[in-house]
Amino acid sequence: MSDLATIVDVPSQKTGSSQAIIDCASGTVGGIVQVLVGQPFDTVKVRLQTQSTTNPVYSGMMDCVRQIRQREGLGGFYKGTTTPLVGIGACVSIQFVVLESMKRTFAGKNNDPLTNTQFYMAGAASGVANSIVSGPVEHIRTRLQVQTGPNGYKGPVDCIKQIYSAHGLAGIYKGQAITVLREFQGYGAYFLAYEWLVKRSMEKTQRKRTELPAWEVCMYGAAAGYAMWMTVYPVDIIKSKLQTDGFDKATRKYSSALDCARKIMAVEGFGGFFRGIGVCLLRAAPSNAATFMGFELAMRMFSH
Repeated sequence: MSDLATIVDVPSQKTGSSQAIIDCASGTVGGIVQVLVGQPFDTVKVRLQTQSTTNPVYSGMMDCVRQIRQREGLGGFYKGTTTPLVGIGACVSIQFVVLESMKRTFAGKNNDPLTNTQFYMAGAASGVANSIVSGPVEHIRTRLQVQTGPNGYKGPVDCIKQIYSAHGLAGIYKGQAITVLREFQGYGAYFLAYEWLVKRSMEKTQRKRTELPAWEVCMYGAAAGYAMWMTVYPVDIIKSKLQTDGFDKATRKYSSALDCARKIMAVEGFGGFFRGIGVCLLRAAPSNAATFMGFELAMRMFSH
């Protein structure tokens, strides 16, 4: 049985367009699985992140879950799912295509082993490339996720049309700068953590990468998810607030990411940067394990 470590941690043996197509298709599968597993967690996270501090709707994570279930049914947890199903699938495929390309570039003609810094930079590059899609996808998703009344957007297409009609492409890419920052650090930490854990396991057990069992790869994927979110969660808080903020000066609460950070600190203190982190960390393990498993199974199928 092939192992994801051989795909993610070392330069691919195949090169050229055929390998890029396999990486892209497999990443799409991994991204779709990630959304299906993680969307309910993300909806709760965004609701907690963006609710008013002076008149909060939810007292905590479980209260948020209870209220969504009572008022909106199970479908409430999957609001805005259509956009990320397409978009996050594209994001994950972009991540793996860029990651593999960067690793091959760093390895060079002699197939030199990559350093931790190189793995971090390869992951960071994949995050920046992926932000071109993840920025607008997450913007539309968060707008839909925080809707609780009947007078909002009718769905992702209607949301895109209304925002683009009123504010153009800049409106669709609202919060893009902070998204790029989050993706750079987040995916740099993500792939660095994964590689370090794989390397450590190989040194302890004297196994080859191809001999790492699937459960271990899933465990490392989950741990990598924790590494990502523990290092970027405050940035994600700011991103969510900016992307659900008003578009014009009359309705806007924050003039910039820095202004948002200052106001969070002034009103909520340091804890305000970690609101909703519990549900985020609960999501990290199953969501990232599912992503890696989906990617691995797709790689096995597409490689035959």
